[in-house]
Amino acid sequence: MSNIYFDHNATTPPAPEVVKAVTNCMSQVWANASSQHSPGQVAKQRLSQSRATVSRFLNCKPSELVFTSCATEANHMAIHGALARSGRSRLLISAVEHAGLHKLAQQLPDVQVDWMPVQPNGELNLDAARALMRDDLALVSLMAANNETGVLMPIAEMAALAHAHGTLLHVDATQWIGKLPFDFRASGADLVSVSAHKFNGPKGVGALIVRHGLAWPAWVVGSQERGRRGGTENLPAIAGFAAAAELHMAGAPLHERAAHTARLRDLLEQGLLSALPGTVVYGAGAPRLPNTICLRFGLLPAELVLQRFERLGVIASSGSACASAGSEPSHVLTAMGASRDEALCAVRLSLDPSTTEAQVRRVLEALPPELGPLMREMSEVAELA
Repeated sequence: MSNIYFDHNATTPPAPEVVKAVTNCMSQVWANASSQHSPGQVAKQRLSQSRATVSRFLNCKPSELVFTSCATEANHMAIHGALARSGRSRLLISAVEHAGLHKLAQQLPDVQVDWMPVQPNGELNLDAARALMRDDLALVSLMAANNETGVLMPIAEMAALAHAHGTLLHVDATQWIGKLPFDFRASGADLVSVSAHKFNGPKGVGALIVRHGLAWPAWVVGSQERGRRGGTENLPAIAGFAAAAELHMAGAPLHERAAHTARLRDLLEQGLLSALPGTVVYGAGAPRLPNTICLRFGLLPAELVLQRFERLGVIASSGSACASAGSEPSHVLTAMGASRDEALCAVRLSLDPSTTEAQVRRVLEALPPELGPLMREMSEVAELA
């Protein structure tokens, strides 16, 4: 079986149009956009055009868009900026945020962090979140969609709660954008983090949207990005970001692509549940991204499962790509009530509109004979113990 790529939540292949835009900038529009000479002004114009395209894609104003190196940097910029501008030292963050933001919050000195719990299916516990709301919060931070389980979060409700308590809402929309329609203006969020490589753009470029009217402290001192992030702009990557945004706007309506992906996701999920008794899906029953399945095959270790996957030509991962190399269980799954041993068995399959039904059926044919005997053997050993 030729490789079937089911790891689109980790990264997506850059579209040919994106590669072309990047290489064109590197070879033809390589001047510094801050320079006053004519080549610099050409670069400045390309930067302005790219900013306008990305802003149109996200429905924000060009002046609200701050280009960064990635969504992780945008998250850091949001957290540190909120603490600095407010003078407050309390944060309210969901227990299932991306590992990068989760670790940042744990390491902030002299900052009190309250963690909003989730229900066993991964949905935010809104009643608990309401009880944790205070008037001295610097920021509420909540991802739009979980990167491991695909579970969607109640952004509009949290925006209303945050604003009622005089604080801001930051949304990490990294996994949502490109999979489901997104509208910054309609979201109610004050700050939104984005990463281009999650929707066929290049790595090394992201953005933080800062709602108009918010005076935001400099993350890196300098004149670029309206003084909010100094340093020469990575124009080739930004041009690639814009090319990816343009492709998504010009393609089939996103809700149609999402419906196609969800149908294949459900076909794969139901096929695995039927063929391999003992399989558990995390986030089942909750609203999820159309492309994501997080599951464990009984108590087969994720490392073993992924080895068998790759032997069959199926490329997947164990939870977040940023944390999968370690031996610690997923904080997302343990927050949902999974035991350490169960969490260490979870793998993530993330599809894409380019995924075909033929690929899904090939996996359903090849995987059960590979994993079924191992699951039965593991079950027998557990019964004897």
